[in-house]
Amino acid sequence: MIKAITGTKDILPSDISKWYFLENLIKKIFSKFNYKEIRTPIFENTSLFARGIGEATDIVSKEMYTFLDRSGESLTLRPELTASVVRALIEHSLEKKQSLNKLFYIGPMFRQERPQAGRYRQFHQFGAESIGSNDPLLDAEMIIMAFDILAQLGLKNLEVKINSLGVPSEREDYKNVLREYLKSHLSNLSEESKKRFETNVLRIFDSKDERDIEIMKHAPLLINYLKDESLSHFETVKSTLKKANVNFSVDSSLVRGLDYYTHTTFEIVSKSVGSQSALCGGGRYNGLVKELGGSDLPGVGFAAGMERILLACENENVLSIPEDKIDLYIITLDKTKSELSYNIAISLRRKNLTVELDYLLRSVKAQMREANKLNAKYVLFVGGEELKNNEVVLKNMLNSEQENISLNEIEKLIKKIGE
Repeated sequence: MIKAITGTKDILPSDISKWYFLENLIKKIFSKFNYKEIRTPIFENTSLFARGIGEATDIVSKEMYTFLDRSGESLTLRPELTASVVRALIEHSLEKKQSLNKLFYIGPMFRQERPQAGRYRQFHQFGAESIGSNDPLLDAEMIIMAFDILAQLGLKNLEVKINSLGVPSEREDYKNVLREYLKSHLSNLSEESKKRFETNVLRIFDSKDERDIEIMKHAPLLINYLKDESLSHFETVKSTLKKANVNFSVDSSLVRGLDYYTHTTFEIVSKSVGSQSALCGGGRYNGLVKELGGSDLPGVGFAAGMERILLACENENVLSIPEDKIDLYIITLDKTKSELSYNIAISLRRKNLTVELDYLLRSVKAQMREANKLNAKYVLFVGGEELKNNEVVLKNMLNSEQENISLNEIEKLIKKIGE
């Protein structure tokens, strides 16, 4: 038997209502903040992600699904969407059509990492990007939108962590201070962190190695090396979150390793999904548009993992999804009347009713079981003595009331079912 690839998962009909619920909430929240949906291709030129995420990151160096197409061009299944959104903005000159572009997305991403709870090799993210303004209110807006989506799902065990990365010049000065501190600890760092010392020293804060964690506890912090303008930006973000009743903590070890990241960075974590607790993360990337060949435009955004969010909802038992119901199940009493039943079903479906009928030529008893299984609000019996009078029998499955309705009064049937 051929099975799904390791790290992928079928989303079955029994689960799809949860996805619809989450997707509808995402669209509802984003639309309230006037964000417009954008959809980009599943695969892009590999160089887009190498430049947009960073050659030294684990995503680019270890996790991307990259292949050569028949023309020999290197293509990559998208591991994230910020780079793709920025590429689309540049390619279609969206910044010339309006000064501030507020965009959101929902879709599948691909990374060849070790599968674990709520984390897959094909996974789904939603996120938002606001490109064209350096206003710290937009930094706060990203956090508020992400928090509101999670909170409106009913999740309780949420923790918002924020930090400021300042501007590149401040960060470069800080990197020198951090390397100076780490020199005396270099021999005790993990092999991965020894590499990061040379290539991306800030990423040592992300290490899960116990030795690294202990060393970094006493490291100098970037926040102490920021100047007044960066501190003022951060204070505006914090005060805006407080006014919006979003509780947060400042986590000075929350960093991003690439030069185009600036000012605010954040994560929202949950205690309900195990050790890999981040549900979403984001921040400001004022240098990314220019890095990818566009104008020198500021941007800010975030991305959230949908599988992990649904896992948190399941673990907290907070998703209250209404049971699937259909409006009507048509039971055919006489198999010779199957075509009539089908024609009635087509007519009612075109009147916006959800209708099902038997395609397996089963007994009346079996058809009734199917109607109950589908939570049909009504059952329509076609056939028998009533049909000789050009009538069908409509049964309310909630109170078992029945009435005869003429086939010439189909509008009455529609009105009755719609009550």
